[in-house]
Amino acid sequence: MYRSHFGLREPPFGITPDTSFAYACTPHQEALNTLLVAVRNGEGFIKITGEVGTGKTLLCRRFLATLDQKHVSAYIPNPYLEPRTLMFALAEELGAALPKQADQHQLLKELTRVLLHFARQGKTVVLCLDEAQAMPVETLEALRLLTNLETEKRKLLQVVLFGQPELDQKLEGESVRQLKQRITFQYQLTALARDEVDHYLAHRLRVAGYRGSRLFTRPAARLVHRFSGGVPRLINVIAHKAMLLAYGEGELTVLPAHVRGAAVDTPATRRRRPWWWFGFAMLLASAGGIGWVLLQ
Repeated sequence: MYRSHFGLREPPFGITPDTSFAYACTPHQEALNTLLVAVRNGEGFIKITGEVGTGKTLLCRRFLATLDQKHVSAYIPNPYLEPRTLMFALAEELGAALPKQADQHQLLKELTRVLLHFARQGKTVVLCLDEAQAMPVETLEALRLLTNLETEKRKLLQVVLFGQPELDQKLEGESVRQLKQRITFQYQLTALARDEVDHYLAHRLRVAGYRGSRLFTRPAARLVHRFSGGVPRLINVIAHKAMLLAYGEGELTVLPAHVRGAAVDTPATRRRRPWWWFGFAMLLASAGGIGWVLLQ
């Protein structure tokens, strides 16, 4: 809608995890480095956690795109599956041909064959599971047993768990304590700092084709950080709506008023209550205290 108005090739603040817009902020770069080091060391389990909207799926896609030809990747975006179904999904990702009526023994035998086949070629299989906090405990345990497959020198399967903080709570369970011990590398994604939000906005606009001067004024960028808490998904939502408001007014820059308007229309934002709300609350509390004294 506003692309021609601002001189853009494409919308800069979509909420889909597009790797072409990936911004190498400190948390994401550190997490990516952790993943690459862990995979290079041949560790069995790696865990990446982060709050909703911090860019776990985007990081996963960046990581998969970075793997070289010595690795074979498998990606399961929704692991809310029973153990057998998860193994079928992994077999399908690895190109294994299995009849639907295959039993547990046949399934494990075929997976072992495929993993050994890649190992003989000098390749390591890396399985990435997004939204891992949704995995049933039984499926987590089956996954741990699957990683028992190994040669004398290395694991046949490496697993990367991407999940919300609820994943940590699930791993505190007594029944999955063995899996927790096998997580040798982990990283927790955090929100962007205020200065990073400013650079983040400029980066995505530049990728989208913007070639003008500063589009978000500094005060507007600071408000984007305040209302979003530095969470990339919320930054995108607020920035997109703020640009729509600026476009509707014929403005070529996004002002603080536009960001405030966008925040009001976004329920998940961290909007501060206006100063008069606090004064009104104090007035009610005082009136209630006076009334209680009079009643006494």
